[in-house]
Amino acid sequence: MANKAIVKAGGQTHKVFKKKVDKGIGDKGDIVVDHTAGPSAGKWDKINLTNMAKAKTVKQGVASVKKWHRENPTMKNGGSSPAWQRKEGKNPTGGLNAKGRASYNRANPGKPGLKAPQPEGGPRKRSFCARMSGMKKKLTSAKTANDPNSRINKSLRKWKC
Repeated sequence: MANKAIVKAGGQTHKVFKKKVDKGIGDKGDIVVDHTAGPSAGKWDKINLTNMAKAKTVKQGVASVKKWHRENPTMKNGGSSPAWQRKEGKNPTGGLNAKGRASYNRANPGKPGLKAPQPEGGPRKRSFCARMSGMKKKLTSAKTANDPNSRINKSLRKWKC
C-alpha cells in the first residue's frame, strides 16, 4: 500500500499522502491533499481528505480529488469562480449586474432565478428592505454600516430602501 500519490486533476498537480506526524493540518494517519505544487490555493493549499471526503486510504483520497475536479470544471487550471462572486458580475451601484444574475442562475438551476431590483415598490421591495435593514443592524460592524461604499448600503440604495 502506497503512502503517497501524485495526481494530475483539473490541470493541477496534487500530492495525496498519509500523514506520518501529528503536526499541521489533520492528525497522524489522516489522508491529506497538497496543492502547493502549482499556484497558491490560499487556505485550500492543504485539505484533510479524511475529514472532507471521509477518505481512509490514499487510493480513496486520489478518487475524491479526481471526483471533485470532475464535478467542479470551472476551477480547472486555477480557473476562477462564477461571475456573480467576482467584481465583473457586481454592479458598482449595488447588487448584481445582468452578467452576475445570469451566472448565478446557471450555477443554481433548481432555484428560482434572480431578478433585478424592484425600486418602484411592491411586496418584493418591502420584503427585501425589511430583511436587509435587519441584516445591516445586526450582522454588520459599525464601520460597514456607516460606509456608503459597502455592498449592503449600495444594495439598499439601489432598492431605494
